[in-house]
Amino acid sequence: MASQTYEFYAARAAEAASDAEAATLSNVRDRALRSEATWQALADQARAVAEQRRKIAATKAAEAEAEASA
Repeated sequence: MASQTYEFYAARAAEAASDAEAATLSNVRDRALRSEATWQALADQARAVAEQRRKIAATKAAEAEAEASA
């Protein structure tokens, strides 16, 4: 699910970047660039959370394995 969230946010950032590139009015371009930055920040955060969860799961698995073999 986390990867889907990242992919969703990254896709929205790409759409906003495309909108900014296509914009002819500066205020519309600025709004699209702000939107892109926000979506990209959300994507980066989702990726970081997913990575942290993987690290925690790996640590717990290692601890459980060590406990089982002790």
